[in-house]
Amino acid sequence: MIEVYDRPTSLADALAKLALAGADTRLIAGGTDVMVELGRSSKPAKRLIDLTALEPELRFITEDDTRLTLGALTTHNDVLGSPAFRRDALPLVQACVEVGAPQIRTRGTVAGNLVTASPANDTITALYVLDAEVELASAAGRRRMSVEAFCTGFRSTALAPGELVRSISVRKLGASRRGIFLKLGLRKAQAISVISVAVVVEFDGPRVTGARIALGCVAPTIVRVRDAEASLTGGSLDRAARTRAATIAAAAIAPIDDIRASAAYRRTTIAALVERALDQIADGTEAGGLAAEPVLLETPEREAQILPFTGRVETTINGRRHELDGVQHLSLLDALRDEAGLTGAKEGCAEGECGACTVWLDGRAVMSCLVPAPQAHGATIITIEGLADGDVLHPVQQAFIDHGAVQCGFCIPGMIMAGAKLVDECPSPTTADIRSAISGNICRCTGYAKILTAITSAAEVDAEPQRVEVGT
Repeated sequence: MIEVYDRPTSLADALAKLALAGADTRLIAGGTDVMVELGRSSKPAKRLIDLTALEPELRFITEDDTRLTLGALTTHNDVLGSPAFRRDALPLVQACVEVGAPQIRTRGTVAGNLVTASPANDTITALYVLDAEVELASAAGRRRMSVEAFCTGFRSTALAPGELVRSISVRKLGASRRGIFLKLGLRKAQAISVISVAVVVEFDGPRVTGARIALGCVAPTIVRVRDAEASLTGGSLDRAARTRAATIAAAAIAPIDDIRASAAYRRTTIAALVERALDQIADGTEAGGLAAEPVLLETPEREAQILPFTGRVETTINGRRHELDGVQHLSLLDALRDEAGLTGAKEGCAEGECGACTVWLDGRAVMSCLVPAPQAHGATIITIEGLADGDVLHPVQQAFIDHGAVQCGFCIPGMIMAGAKLVDECPSPTTADIRSAISGNICRCTGYAKILTAITSAAEVDAEPQRVEVGT
């Protein structure tokens, strides 16, 4: 149970607190991994140091002639929305869009994904082929290392006591290099990798001058297959070269055997995915399938307030000020239900898998089960209870009624909050946009057809629609 919750407002203060921290202390930012681990008691802690008030110092994207750099609080959505990353770091963008669901990507950070250091984490494979470097900071100073040196084993890193990741930089692809990230999961969204593949190939005209191939979820850490890389160098990227490299990659690994796939299946599939990645690079179709405007589910209307946290959460929920005491050990979901009396958001999984607890936090759709309650301090929250305008329902709410999309009702508040945020963000969403927006929301009644129809209908309402009042 969390006994102490620190929310420093400067990096220097955070590093000073971290330097004095004991083994029962954990850092938290997006919280999408930490909250699950705390809930499972797999990595318990008595003290949390919350970094989210450090956004002015740690949430950034910069570039120079050769590298792109992102700060420790840069989210997956920040990468997805960055023209620079879409142009010069495509594998990382493709990996970020595979992370969880939109409500996870609004908060989850690339640095957090890296620090968790699971070989199934999507972004790490992409970072390997983009020649990523990590900058670490402590009260004693800063140091840099390659991402390969940083990942020392299964869920272990080179972070020393008192250190945190300040930034991650990647080498730009530029005009001579092309890259891709591919993932195989057991479903299209919210899927943990069975395997992942990232490839970057450098060209001088038709001749390959270098290659980097990384494989995820086949060993305790990400695997570089250097023999396969060497087999490509010096020749053209023709069919024979692509097949040869894929065969070498599959033979070079001793894949894990677990509940998601057998070792034999992984070996066979690695060969197929490596060859497919090289095929797409050779054909120039490596960006195929990536939406020009990805669904983000965030429309922030103001900068978040950075307020010192002294134990009491002062927040605005559905337009009303609330003061919540003694909630430092609770999730935002529990605080909303148990302390604020707002029971519309539901707990289905407590792990960010079902979306039933979706609310808006400072204009971003979030899984409230994965948000520490103190992160609501100084924030503005909208729940399903506050979505209507008085007695006039939001168009998405009305459309769910009109089209019979409400079934047992358990998942519906989260589904509506995701759909309404999509309509805010994208007034004319495609069916693919709608599917993406609700990809983190599970309907236990399997009634997705009417849900899709309802959101489509709501999006077609005029900018100033004639809404139907409750009870008419």
